[in-house]
Amino acid sequence: MIDLKTAGLKITVLTFSMVSVMACKKNFQKPQPVAFSNVAVFDWFDYRGNDDAYQNLSKSDADYLNPILAGFYPDPTICRVEDKFYLVNSSFCYFPGLPIFESSDLVHWKQIGNIINRAEQADFGNSRLSGGIYAPTIRYYKGTFYVICTNVSGVGNFIVTAKNPAGPWSNPIALPEVNGIDPDIFFDEDGKVYITHNGPPPNNVSVHDGHRAIYMLEYDLEKQKTTTAPKLVINGGTDMSIKPVWIEGPHVVKRNGFYYLICAQGGTGFNHSEVVFRSKNIYGPYESYAQNPILTQKHLDPNRKNQVSTTGHADFVELPNGDWWSVFLGCRPYGPDLYNLGRETFMMPVEWKNDWPEIVGGNEPIPLIHKRPNLPLSKEKTEPLNGNFVSKDNFDSNVLDFKWSFIRTPKEKWYELINGKLLVKPRKESIHTETNFSFIGRRQQHLKFEASVKFEFNPENNLTVAGLTAFQNEKHYLLIGKRLNADNKLEVFVERTASKINNGKSEIISKKELLDADKELFVKIEGNGRNYSFYFKTAQNSDWVLLIKDVNGSILSTKEAGGFVGTYLAMYTSSKHF
Repeated sequence: MIDLKTAGLKITVLTFSMVSVMACKKNFQKPQPVAFSNVAVFDWFDYRGNDDAYQNLSKSDADYLNPILAGFYPDPTICRVEDKFYLVNSSFCYFPGLPIFESSDLVHWKQIGNIINRAEQADFGNSRLSGGIYAPTIRYYKGTFYVICTNVSGVGNFIVTAKNPAGPWSNPIALPEVNGIDPDIFFDEDGKVYITHNGPPPNNVSVHDGHRAIYMLEYDLEKQKTTTAPKLVINGGTDMSIKPVWIEGPHVVKRNGFYYLICAQGGTGFNHSEVVFRSKNIYGPYESYAQNPILTQKHLDPNRKNQVSTTGHADFVELPNGDWWSVFLGCRPYGPDLYNLGRETFMMPVEWKNDWPEIVGGNEPIPLIHKRPNLPLSKEKTEPLNGNFVSKDNFDSNVLDFKWSFIRTPKEKWYELINGKLLVKPRKESIHTETNFSFIGRRQQHLKFEASVKFEFNPENNLTVAGLTAFQNEKHYLLIGKRLNADNKLEVFVERTASKINNGKSEIISKKELLDADKELFVKIEGNGRNYSFYFKTAQNSDWVLLIKDVNGSILSTKEAGGFVGTYLAMYTSSKHF
């Protein structure tokens, strides 16, 4: 046990294994001693969502709000086990990966773990942030949960299993014969198991840009391997005469003797949609529904109120009473195809018409409030994941809450939770690099929000920094932090990095000397659509001081930054930031 003094605060530092950090909270193991020095000490993190769209909504217990998971929760997949529902999302190179949620009413969701929570399951190395874990499928069969997925930065397509959805989940079972992404696993009534996935066009010959295909092959559960060659089931999409692009995200559903293949089509941007095919035979031939797409927003007025765009990549679930519902991704833009939140999880009912499924209102503007599913309303108190809410973490637990993420797989231990404080070690890895730098973040979940932290930090030199960042990727972020300037004076500053500004180099866009140098520092980011404002203060009861107002935050949008992720709000420190 070693005493640590930082910013005049005496703290006894303990450590615990990274495995126990990532495991379920109930599996916490006793810490072992180790020492840190020159750390950033965070007292709390406060997040407040205040979207205008929810201000005037009158929601009763008969309703639910869309999105059901706000913020960066893309590519949703869902299954039901008796009276419980389980939902999993893509996570790319954030770690732990594949967040899993549980609900009994499809309205109130609670994160119960992360499927990828051990280094041996996925090492993202120095992969680009939008690499890593792509679209999963979760299913349950004879007492076992199965998640099939793609790690484009590692093993490729794989399956993990668990008896308990909260974990532990197995190490990945590789599927080298599955060539492509977005795999689905389907358990037929005769005991046969099928994997369906996106892949290259037949013979790798593209008829047009974005030409892809859907393939299917059989899988042996006991031998844990595929047993047949991939068979082409969908070439291109709904109608090759219209040159469909990016058929992907397949899921197989069986009902009334038909096999249904629901797929995303049109790419992940503005033209995203969901389409459906059916056949009496698992391998087809599959007929395209005459009313396709069953979900899209691409044709609607871009000036409509409370716009939801880019809808698609759906999965279906049947309720105990025979009703069907869909979960799918969508975005909430603040300008022309500009969204910082990433792709979020929405939900709408499914109706069956002449043995074809249609997502109710799928081609109409997606409502932010809708009548909820016909299920008993959960009475369990859970932290809200949509609507306007306040979420404050005082770091008074022995492990990080499930909402916190790192970037890429940690290779060493660099943070502690001690006596209601979060201690984060500055390291040579920085926010500019595709590494696991000292970053602990949560999703931005609202267009209009506030995020603030209280922390103490005494930088050793003018290369060192600590603070709060609004982060899209290593080349697109905004940061408010504390540093030593060239005159060795402590100051608070705002930094911007964007590929199309200042030749992509980081620039300080505002700064102010800190007169109370040794005191705690409070910093805050306020967001309102594209505008981000930055504040600080040096005492709890003092007023916030505006450092810079209405910085253009479109650099955090997918349109500007590229990739597939959403904005994170994160505590950050580095010993070689500059």
